[in-house]
Amino acid sequence: MKFDGLIFDFDGVLIESEEVGNRHIASYLTAIGHPTTPEDSYANFMGLSGPQFISALEQWIERPLPEDFYAHRAIEDDRAMREGVGAVEGAVRFIEALPADLPKAIASSSSTAWIRRHLAHIGLEGAFGDHIYSGKEHVTHGKPAPDLYLHAARAIGVDITRCAILEDSPVGATGAVASGAHVIGFVGGSHCGPDHADRLREIGVHDIAGDFDAVRRLLG
Repeated sequence: MKFDGLIFDFDGVLIESEEVGNRHIASYLTAIGHPTTPEDSYANFMGLSGPQFISALEQWIERPLPEDFYAHRAIEDDRAMREGVGAVEGAVRFIEALPADLPKAIASSSSTAWIRRHLAHIGLEGAFGDHIYSGKEHVTHGKPAPDLYLHAARAIGVDITRCAILEDSPVGATGAVASGAHVIGFVGGSHCGPDHADRLREIGVHDIAGDFDAVRRLLG
């Protein structure tokens, strides 16, 4: 292993929630009169959360969101929490094969409740112990700031420059690169189109991995 610690984004890296969530967003926006494809949603909203997410949506439709948007999102989130979201291909096998003593963490814009629910759903409950960190809960400035990655690295006791980060979204990759870690742009999720790797390269990721076999080779 070339690195002393690993930090993982969650949505779109370990579970296929980016594909599910962005299709729902595109469907809703189209239904209210703003034609939006899933590809539009990936390009403009992926990796955002909280006020940044709402701001990006309202900029896209050029008006405030209807009040029923929040109810629609709550219904979709409840459904996903109840039914669970599946793993990205190869993710579970990859995590299970990591050395037990390798420091690792999740650093995600999602809530810890969301992360833990879906880790359990894909059979990785306990794989990260207490090292599950949320941009909503653990830092003042979430992605694209580097703060969440720096927090995770301190928590696992590894200098950020000795960590590798797996990120799929441009928003997340921006913060990951700024943190000083070695950043692997992961494009193995079903939401990643043919130009996704180029977008991540433009941000400055160090490597691109099309699947978890490629990640394994890059980590040495």
